[in-house]
Amino acid sequence: LIFTDSTRGWLDIHDSTTAAAGNPFLIASGGTESTSGDCKIHTFTGPGTFAVTATATCAAQNVVSYLVVAGGGGGGANVAGGGGAGGFRELKSPVTPYTASPLDGYPTPANRITVTATSFPITVGAGGGGDTQPPVPGGGGCNGSPSTFSTITATGGGGGGSDNCSGKPGGSGGGRLRCSAGTGNTPPVSPPQGNPGGCGAASGSHYAGGGGGATAAGTTGAAPATGGPGGAGATTNINGSPNSFAGGGGGSATVSTGQTGTGGNGGLGGGGAASFQGPTTPPARTGGAGFNAGGNGSSGSSQTGGAGGTNSGGGGGAGAHPNPSTGGNGGSGIVIIRYKFQ
Repeated sequence: LIFTDSTRGWLDIHDSTTAAAGNPFLIASGGTESTSGDCKIHTFTGPGTFAVTATATCAAQNVVSYLVVAGGGGGGANVAGGGGAGGFRELKSPVTPYTASPLDGYPTPANRITVTATSFPITVGAGGGGDTQPPVPGGGGCNGSPSTFSTITATGGGGGGSDNCSGKPGGSGGGRLRCSAGTGNTPPVSPPQGNPGGCGAASGSHYAGGGGGATAAGTTGAAPATGGPGGAGATTNINGSPNSFAGGGGGSATVSTGQTGTGGNGGLGGGGAASFQGPTTPPARTGGAGFNAGGNGSSGSSQTGGAGGTNSGGGGGAGAHPNPSTGGNGGSGIVIIRYKFQ
C-alpha cells in the first residue's frame, strides 16, 4: 500500500511496472508540476528527469502530450540576418483536451510516445550566441542546441548570417544580408519543425532578412531600408493558457545619412528584435519591437540586436552597422509534458 494524496488515499500497487490498483491514471514526477482540469503538466526549463512510477490501466492514457522546443540561433552582426528559431515539435494525445498548435504531430505514428514505468532524461537546449564584430568578417551567429524527450529531438535554430556569411541551417534557418539564407526543418521531420530564413540586399542601403520561425519563413528585407521580420512562431495551450514559442529573430538595416530606416521585428513567439543604426543627421534610429516572449529591441545609437526570450526558443535579433556590432543571443528551449491524471 502507498498513500498518494488526500483525494485518492491509500492505493494498492503490485510493483513499479504496473498501474496502481483502483487508479487508472498515470503517475509521474519531474520538472515544475501544475494542473489544468484533469491534466497534469510537467514543465522543464533546464535538464531534468520525467520519472514514471506507474502507468495507466487504459493504454491510450499512456500516450502523453508533449512540447519540445530547441534553443534559438544567435543573430548576425554588422547588417546581418536574424537567428532562426529552435525546432518546434508538439504532439497532442486525444485524451488530453487543449488547443494545440497547427503543428500537432499525432497523425504521424512515429511521433507518439507511449511511456512505461521508467525514467526519461530531459534535455533543454541553450540558445546560440550572437556574432560580434570586429573582428571582420565575423562567422555569423551560433546555432542553438537541441532539446530532447525520449525519441523526440528538436534541432537548434540556425545562426544568422553576417555580411557575406550565409545563414546557417537548423530547426529554423538563419537569415542573411545576401542569399543564401539557412534552410529550416534540418534534419527533416513531419510535420516540419521550422522554416528557412529570409534574404536581403545591399544596394546603397543595406537590409537583411529575418530568421525562420516555427510556422513561417523569415521575411526578406525591404527597400529602401527595412530589416526583414522574423518568421512567426507557434501558439499552443499545452501548459493551460495560450503561449507562443519559436519565433525568428529580426534582420537589421543600415541607411545613408539623412535617411530613415527600421530594424525587422522579432517573430511572434520569442524572436529578439533587430537593432538599427540610422543616419547621423537627422538622428532617426528605430529598433524593431520584440513580441510576447521576445527580448526588446535596442534603439537609439546602439548596434546590438535583441535577445530571444528565455525558454521560448526564439532567434536572436541581428546587430547593425557600424561596428562594433553584436547580434542578440538566441533564447533557450523548453520541454512540456501533459497527461490525464484523474
